[in-house]
Amino acid sequence: MAPSENPENSPRQTQVEEPGGSMSFFEHLVELRKRLINALIGIGIGMMVGLALSKQGLGYVVRPMIEALRASHLDPNLYYTHPAGYVMLYINFGLYLGIALAMPWVLYQVWLFVAPGLYRHERKAVASFIVSATLLFLCGVAFGYFVMLPRVLTFVVEFSNKGPIKPWIDINEYFSMTLIVLLGLGVIFELPVVVFILSVFGIVTPKFMMTNFRYAMLLIAVVAAIVTPTPDATTMLIFMAPMVALYFLSVLVSYMVVRKKRARQLAEGQAT
Repeated sequence: MAPSENPENSPRQTQVEEPGGSMSFFEHLVELRKRLINALIGIGIGMMVGLALSKQGLGYVVRPMIEALRASHLDPNLYYTHPAGYVMLYINFGLYLGIALAMPWVLYQVWLFVAPGLYRHERKAVASFIVSATLLFLCGVAFGYFVMLPRVLTFVVEFSNKGPIKPWIDINEYFSMTLIVLLGLGVIFELPVVVFILSVFGIVTPKFMMTNFRYAMLLIAVVAAIVTPTPDATTMLIFMAPMVALYFLSVLVSYMVVRKKRARQLAEGQAT
């Protein structure tokens, strides 16, 4: 038999022989129940830790607003108008913080559930996907906290300080705005992950993205104009800069995916 016809030398055959989990339907249900319970326990513990750290965490959340008020020589305090406003905020923030702290454990439980049924190369791909998505989301949140929020808050406070109306910042409304900005930027920073998935399924290619670059820039400008809380062009450009960088990073990700797919198809064609 020719070497190319030997099943042991076939890459496809090697993939089939990679170890994967073989479980019955009932065993899958038992495993799913176990992972869900572990995930819920982790979320519960995370919420308790989050409530314990809530007061310190709120200090970091309100810091950009306080610094913006001090820079404009205004009263550097935030207020609540509901009798239980601060208590509700304290609990809500602790719960959000707890979920965020427990998320790595929850993702690990998801990984333990799906990993036994995957091939070795698929397990590596899923692990890389989870790590990349988490890091990109954290980068978006960090960009929002350290770059966007100070810029936006400084603009709105200085703008209002020039008139006869002075700001009386409600802590709950400020927290809602901050949450929207940070989570929104975290989601936007997932663009390379979305393009990776679309490229794997052949929906998006690097050629398509570069050909439609002008339309992408127009869409980015529209999104930046809608999402940016302030009307000034400088803040909008600051918001657009990482989106443009993420777009070109997504082009590179798509190129790498398409190149790897073509190399695999070429190798399989030569093997047959």
